[in-house]
Amino acid sequence: MSVQDYLDNHMLSRKIEDAVNAAVRAKASDPVLFISNHMKKAVPSVITKVKARQILDSRGIPTVEVDLHTNKGTFRASAPSSDVSGMYEAVELRDGDKGLYLGNSVTKAVKNVNEKISEALVGMDPTLQSQIDQAMIDLDKTEKKVPLYKHIADLSGKGHLTLPVPAFTVISGGKHAGNNLAIQEIMILPIGASKFEEALQMGSETYHHLKKNMAHMDVMLVKMAVLLPTSRGNVREVLDLVKEAICRTGYNEQIKLAIDFAATDFCIGTKYDLDYKSADKGQNFKSADDMIEMYKELCSEYQIVSIEDPFDKEDWEHTKRFSSLGICQVVGDDLITSNPRRIKRAIEESTCNALLVKINQIGTVTEAIEVMKLAKDAHWGVVMSHRCGETEDSFIADLAVGLSTGQIKAGAPCRGERLAKYNQLLRIEEELGDDAFYAGEDWRQSS
Repeated sequence: MSVQDYLDNHMLSRKIEDAVNAAVRAKASDPVLFISNHMKKAVPSVITKVKARQILDSRGIPTVEVDLHTNKGTFRASAPSSDVSGMYEAVELRDGDKGLYLGNSVTKAVKNVNEKISEALVGMDPTLQSQIDQAMIDLDKTEKKVPLYKHIADLSGKGHLTLPVPAFTVISGGKHAGNNLAIQEIMILPIGASKFEEALQMGSETYHHLKKNMAHMDVMLVKMAVLLPTSRGNVREVLDLVKEAICRTGYNEQIKLAIDFAATDFCIGTKYDLDYKSADKGQNFKSADDMIEMYKELCSEYQIVSIEDPFDKEDWEHTKRFSSLGICQVVGDDLITSNPRRIKRAIEESTCNALLVKINQIGTVTEAIEVMKLAKDAHWGVVMSHRCGETEDSFIADLAVGLSTGQIKAGAPCRGERLAKYNQLLRIEEELGDDAFYAGEDWRQSS
């Protein structure tokens, strides 16, 4: 091929002419530099290198971080992790060598990225998300991409961008906490805020009032460890603490409560033991019907607007019965694990009315968009969620805005790996300016 043929095939003469004209119009002080930068922008993006390494998540457990190199820049992302909650979600690849991080090292996953996945992706256009995801699916490996919120909106076909209502965790219990509280999380939702910045302020002020009321978080944990042994008293006393903190902020009508019961953790056969963490526990087991009555009372007394995993992950019947009451949002996490087959079943059987999306639970961005569409088409609420083993990666903030989920669950308004998501939402809201829309009162109906 002659030089002229090469120039003609790539339309370089036209591109050079456009660059020169642009430099003239801009009255560039350094035309050569201007033309050079203009030509770089005209060159298609291409992946030149994929480099993975092992880092630690918020629990001090290894996870994977990836640097994606293109001809236009380098981008970094890290994968959060969690305790695998069931057989229906994507499985994390860990080494299993007890001599390294107690079997939790991820050097095999890093090697897969640096060798097999890198080889498959180098040369691809990084903006072709579905093709990249499919290439990784074909390799039967899990790795997520990190496009910006606008790119995500384009991928999903959404023209409307929404800042989600944050579900701030203010008290933690369950299997991950060192107290007697059986339920996993009590959260506050500032649905009465006018914008995300105000919602973050409400969440932070309430969190710190709660902390101050107990003098110190350590004192609060001690207090919760000696609460009444009955499950009824335990839950109610903690909810009273949260309500008191909300009252002190003056946001009574603007903040609602939500609870993640994670009931699978305290389900024994067909009974539920909310005292399972108590040292001197008795035989105070509740039937599923008893739990429904308790949920009805709590929702009425404490203005609880959302309950996650109210029953065991395989108890479809009682989850459906509770959801049919229509007294609050019923979120499926362990029940459906972002799995499309289980989501379709839940939709067909009207088992719950909201989906918790964990990006690495389903596998790829493309698949996450698909399951989110399933939920939205069924008029469900959608909650974008973090994992218990988090990193400083803020990707789910962009994902929540790009997909207009309306809700995001990223933990307490403290600690770097949690604040990374909330701070990114602040940046996005600022960037959108007058076009920024906060879900607020429409937190469940966001389009």
